[in-house]
Amino acid sequence: MQLEKRKTLLVRLGEYMLQQDDAWTKTRDKAYEENRWFIPEFISLSVESVALNFLQPEAVDNLINSYDLPNDNPHPKKVGIVMAGNIPLVGFHDFLCVFLTGHIAFIKPSSKDEALIKHLVQKLIEWESSLASMIQFGELLKGCDAYIATGSNNTSRYFEHYFQKYPHIIRKNRTSVAILTGNETKEELEKLAGDVYQYFGLGCRNITKIYVPKAYDFVPLLQAFNKYEYLINHNKYKNNYDYNLAILLINNRYYMTNGSILLVEDTSITSPISQLNYEFYLDRTAVQKKLHDNPAIQCVLSDETTAFGKAQQPTICDFADGVDTVAFLKTLS
Repeated sequence: MQLEKRKTLLVRLGEYMLQQDDAWTKTRDKAYEENRWFIPEFISLSVESVALNFLQPEAVDNLINSYDLPNDNPHPKKVGIVMAGNIPLVGFHDFLCVFLTGHIAFIKPSSKDEALIKHLVQKLIEWESSLASMIQFGELLKGCDAYIATGSNNTSRYFEHYFQKYPHIIRKNRTSVAILTGNETKEELEKLAGDVYQYFGLGCRNITKIYVPKAYDFVPLLQAFNKYEYLINHNKYKNNYDYNLAILLINNRYYMTNGSILLVEDTSITSPISQLNYEFYLDRTAVQKKLHDNPAIQCVLSDETTAFGKAQQPTICDFADGVDTVAFLKTLS
């Protein structure tokens, strides 16, 4: 299939994702039924992010032109994609890259996020039947020429073992952090709240730790976080909040809360669901250098890097773990 045809199909898919089609609506409902972390609000957030940031004509053209993708791939390889399931459609970008480079996508979706990706692929095949041989699903990804696998630090060791003989990209746990100055506006803090709370903090682009100057006033921050206080009514999230609060109380640790999130001083860049770690700094430059050298960090928000509110809005050329997926796929041809 020619590149222009693939682009046309992707753009059409983006348009479809933003429509209120009955089958698509039922699929989104099914995704929530199968995984209660995928509340309708966050499914919509992910769907809109994919449709508006990845599947607009100018976005697709940007990727095509940036990599000078050829019109045809005369020797397509079979690429196994092991998808994660922490947030809705988290594996779509890998599929997008394989599809645009003209390779054969052999997908193992996460059991936590099957409905959405399978429906969208089926829609593509419905529009273009020849894609049935170019996009396949399976539980055992045997016989592939290359692999892209996303998982935890633990599962990555298994991926490294199983796929060591093949070209591969293997992703591990990652998280994101923010550096605050204390001069942020109410609007900026509310945008940061989204970076913390959206997807219940389960994404690698969610902020799990903030760095603040000495004598930082946390009151405006906690007040801004009230924008998402309703999430405490979510049963799974509330259970995590209650559990983490109990641990803090048992260990007599200092914490702050607005009733929906726990702020805890901790050196770890990762925090459990419903908790946000913080650390004081004296030298911002030193903090920036330390974060730059940390391979476990996906994104850093600050007034000098990615803006607050943009953590969950990656562009089509923002690659997970900083590993260029398209460049990798081009080497296969």
